Amino acid sequence: MCSLFDAAVAAAQPALCLPPHLPTRPKGRTIVIGAGKASAAMARALEDHWDGPLEGLVITRYGYEVPCQRIQIVQAAHPVPDAAGLRATQRIQELVSGLTADDLVIALISGGGSSLLVAPGDGLTLQDKQAVNTALLKSGATISEMNCVRRHLSAVKGGRLAAACYPAVVLTLLISDVPGDNPIDIASGPTVADPTTCANARAIIDRYRIELPPAVRALLQRAEGESIKPGDARLARAETRMITAPQMALEAAAQVARAAGLTPYILGDSLEGEARDLGKALAGIARQVAVHGQPFQAPCVLLSGGESTVTLRGQGRGGRNVEFLLALGVALDGLAGVYALAGDTDGVDGAEEIAGAVLAPNTLARAWAAGINPGASLDANDGHGFFQALGDSVITGPTLTNVNDFRAILIEGGEGGPAQQP
Repeated sequence: MCSLFDAAVAAAQPALCLPPHLPTRPKGRTIVIGAGKASAAMARALEDHWDGPLEGLVITRYGYEVPCQRIQIVQAAHPVPDAAGLRATQRIQELVSGLTADDLVIALISGGGSSLLVAPGDGLTLQDKQAVNTALLKSGATISEMNCVRRHLSAVKGGRLAAACYPAVVLTLLISDVPGDNPIDIASGPTVADPTTCANARAIIDRYRIELPPAVRALLQRAEGESIKPGDARLARAETRMITAPQMALEAAAQVARAAGLTPYILGDSLEGEARDLGKALAGIARQVAVHGQPFQAPCVLLSGGESTVTLRGQGRGGRNVEFLLALGVALDGLAGVYALAGDTDGVDGAEEIAGAVLAPNTLARAWAAGINPGASLDANDGHGFFQALGDSVITGPTLTNVNDFRAILIEGGEGGPAQQP
């Protein structure tokens, strides 16, 4: 199981997927900017394959720094922004001011950039942005909904950063971590036009009953909160290229499964919804395969990606992948021959430096024997506490990429054979 996860992460490494997308050298300067958990590794890959002058700055998560010679790497906080991200974003804004039509800006954007690239909108403070981010993360809103709100509270998101680069050419190289791979949702779309409005953002705030600082609500009522819209002339010289995405990672894992004699089925690269509900749903599919051979024949592996959500109800240590996995385990209730792994390809599930965990048919029995109630752990949003106590956490360290969540459910075939270990 871990070999499938490793293959998914390896397929999304910038050193592999970025070089084929590099442009030709411009007449003028080449400025590199960017933000995201993969941005430092992207910068290194760019440096290694660029034969001309180069300068710039990218912002990555603490611990995700990769040494570069010509591009400055700054580390900042994720998922809630901090002062380091604010200062680095201000420096990026300075770098792209006063450019000419002969200049080229290469924007390296990946997941995590929404909190790393932080420039409060008109009348807002860093504390306002921190409060909104924290509330959004607890609300159960989807990543698309969260990023819609973020785009309208920023001086750089929602196409504003690309507009600041005009009249230079802007090439954005994207690593997608969002369901549907929509560029406006990757780091909240700093270099692409945004068709959503402040009214859309206000509707999301109201839907999830999110408490806002007064200045934030005021900005969402003013024209200054509107992002850069499609057709804006300042984005006429901006191009976007998707260099890797969750589907590519799933296909890499599928190849490893086939080599091991297992038939892979990719259920989707953009599965969303509450993590615990998704766990129950996929448990139902896995049970149907294991018991009835429908809709697939075992042995097989069910692969999926996307980004689920967690509405916090308890005080445990959790993340969406371990919440999914614990719900899956509770629903399967020790069903023989079914194993699973769920992890975030960036190596961090929730706020923990833990990518995810593995599940086996005996997981629940081992938990009960250790005095741990699986249902109570799920109710407390304590997926990390549950799996870590059993020694079943998956810890990778910084992976230097991010193509969202990875889930694999292995269903063995045959009767009475020994269970393979994940």
